[in-house]
Amino acid sequence: MVVATLVAAVLILATALYVAAEFAAVGVRRSRLRALAEEGNRFAQWLLPIVEVPAELDRYIAVSQIGITLTSLILGAYAQATFAVSLTPLVAELSGLQAGAAQSLAAGFVLATLTILQVLIGELVPKTLALQYPTPSALYTVVPMAVSAWVFKPFNAFLNGSGLLILRLLGAPHQSHRHIHSPEEISLLIAESRDGGLLEPDEHLRLQRALRLNLRQARQLMVPRRKIEAIGINTPLHEVIGILVQSPYSRLPVYRDSIDNIVGTLHTKDVVRWLVSAEPDGARASVDALMRPITSVHESVTADRVLRQLRERRAHQALVVDEFGGTAGILSLEDVLTELIGDVGDEFKEGEAVPETLADGRIRLPGDMAVQDAAALLGSEWETDASTVGGLVTEALGHLPAAGEHVTIGDYEFEIERVVDRAVGAVVVKRLVPAASEERE
Repeated sequence: MVVATLVAAVLILATALYVAAEFAAVGVRRSRLRALAEEGNRFAQWLLPIVEVPAELDRYIAVSQIGITLTSLILGAYAQATFAVSLTPLVAELSGLQAGAAQSLAAGFVLATLTILQVLIGELVPKTLALQYPTPSALYTVVPMAVSAWVFKPFNAFLNGSGLLILRLLGAPHQSHRHIHSPEEISLLIAESRDGGLLEPDEHLRLQRALRLNLRQARQLMVPRRKIEAIGINTPLHEVIGILVQSPYSRLPVYRDSIDNIVGTLHTKDVVRWLVSAEPDGARASVDALMRPITSVHESVTADRVLRQLRERRAHQALVVDEFGGTAGILSLEDVLTELIGDVGDEFKEGEAVPETLADGRIRLPGDMAVQDAAALLGSEWETDASTVGGLVTEALGHLPAAGEHVTIGDYEFEIERVVDRAVGAVVVKRLVPAASEERE
């Protein structure tokens, strides 16, 4: 019985090894393995070519699956031939059953006990350890897996070939095991890294912003129409110089007749170049002659596509048009950069307003703050089509806001602190105490 117990323990541990190897190979980070291999770690050097090639990783996973199946089958057969036979007389004596019934009862007891041990020790524990510590688990199991790959090579080739044949007959595509993650999974990984203390809050926010760049539309990032500083195409250049001196921007849109007909952009560098090289009277110079063409994009185009278009056209600014062809706003590379790392002011342009915690615990939010950023700051979620806090509050009110108005959205009460040109300039937010908490108090 002692020998049989040792054999059963070895088989369960072998199953645990194959389970750990499978989950560790899929979960291990290639960058970490590559760094260890460059440092001279022999195990990492053996494992790296396997996880970097999808076909090799397929074979590696197949070896672990064959090992799990074989050890489970051998354990079941061996237990029936040893433990069940040994326990049959005892079961017959205690239960008073006949030999055949006692043997069946003993076999069922042995099977149930080994199944529990197999699930706990052979699967759940190694799987959990492999997911929590994928790199050590992958390195510690690579040698026995290499031996198993050599032993199971004929079975592996036959089973893989048979599996591919069945997939072809069913018309299903074959997908190799690869280390790929959806944006949602990456977002969860980033959140887990933040909760584990591996990422600072600002780092977490930048990564989250980068992930949602392909979801943000031009109308959510642009400078809106009412904030555009533009000049008319017929403006005399001596007046243009004064406007450029007062403006914090190096590029100004140029319009003909109205702001809805923007025809180009004027760069301060072109004006300076004309200023130092022009004829004394400057009679032949005009805004039309100095301006550059401007790229146009629809307001629904995502930020990553706008960025690609600006890069391809070597432009720094794009005109955002609405569904009627009118001017919705202006979008620049700086606006996209602001979406990634936050607002950056310079010596000529002041930085945008930022959230501020007041002495009474309430939080002041700028009206043009992105809804996603406000939700992340407050730890809340809102179902809304608005892109800014001001739009969120206006949507909840159902009418144009006025200073001093209050509206409740989710767990928060919003007080409109300031209105500028019929748009919300700032709000003060207070978290509402849930009724359940008040009852407990």
